[in-house]
Amino acid sequence: MKFDQNGTVSRRNFLRIAGAAGATICAPAVWGLKAQEGRRIVVRDPGGPYTPGFTLAFYEPFKKATGIEVVGIVGQHDPVAYIRSIVETKNYVWDGALVNQMVHDVLMGSKSGGLLEEHKADPGGIPKRFVKPSFMPVLALQTVFTYRTDAFSGKAAPESWADFWNVNEFPGRRALRKSPQETLEQALLADGVPADKLYPLDLDRAFKSLDRLKKDVQVWWTGGAQTSQMLKTREVDLCPTWNARAQAAIDEGAPAKIVFNQGLLNTEGFCVIKGGPKADLVREFIAFTRDPERQAAFTKHLSYGPVHPDAYKFIDAERAKALPTSPENMKTAIQVNTQYWSGALDAVQERFNAWLLG
Repeated sequence: MKFDQNGTVSRRNFLRIAGAAGATICAPAVWGLKAQEGRRIVVRDPGGPYTPGFTLAFYEPFKKATGIEVVGIVGQHDPVAYIRSIVETKNYVWDGALVNQMVHDVLMGSKSGGLLEEHKADPGGIPKRFVKPSFMPVLALQTVFTYRTDAFSGKAAPESWADFWNVNEFPGRRALRKSPQETLEQALLADGVPADKLYPLDLDRAFKSLDRLKKDVQVWWTGGAQTSQMLKTREVDLCPTWNARAQAAIDEGAPAKIVFNQGLLNTEGFCVIKGGPKADLVREFIAFTRDPERQAAFTKHLSYGPVHPDAYKFIDAERAKALPTSPENMKTAIQVNTQYWSGALDAVQERFNAWLLG
């Protein structure tokens, strides 16, 4: 250390010494931040009630158990194009994603070339029919129909898709989804097609069935929030929607009833995005989500059902009545054939659009 002629450190030497000391002091902190960043994954989820539900069930407990932070980011409703761009550009703004099984099948289809990696986790009690090498479900939902109870006060209420189509015996303002997915299944079920004969869809028969109801459809809806609002304001009396959207309307005071009979079952699960630098951390998280008690926890905020049957050991019996995977509500559930839709969607969508305009 050099001093000036008065025995004090010169300004130049002080700055040099302070700079070196600062680098020494800050280096561990900088490395600590980088190490912490390496134990952090970003996953796509739909937001809304998913956020508090998944934070309670998965994100916070996983961080406590492993030290790995999980950040849920709200993504597009259909994230196929975005995930493709992530893989192609190698700009991993997401490390994993919650997707429904239909989106998964598109991401892994021949047109996509496989945009997901295997999760490498054993099902661990989750029914194997729901699990795929690159798809581990955490929840299931049903597309059901809901009716306003005040519209059927003192008279018979609809109990099936055939009843929904029967405007003479069950009059009321109706809505349908402005999409062929599940709308065509509903049309075929209304026409008497047995659940085990539903796929591949008989398109001619489905559109003939829709022809019978078309003039009685007041609203063609495009979003789940729209269905909740219509049920609350009585813009319609009968409406197909996702069970959690119907439950949201009921929870907010709408006099409505969900019909789970012949509900169309779909699943959602976390996936590993192909080529990501944190794939193994995502795999560790996916394995964590299989726990039945953790799956039970999200139902406090989200009216979708856990896929692990043992989760119902941790769910209040009254709450279970509103969930689509409870034993009672699963009795007549029909699993959507997402493999069919992943291959047929483009052509069927084109025909459906033309039919709407016709």
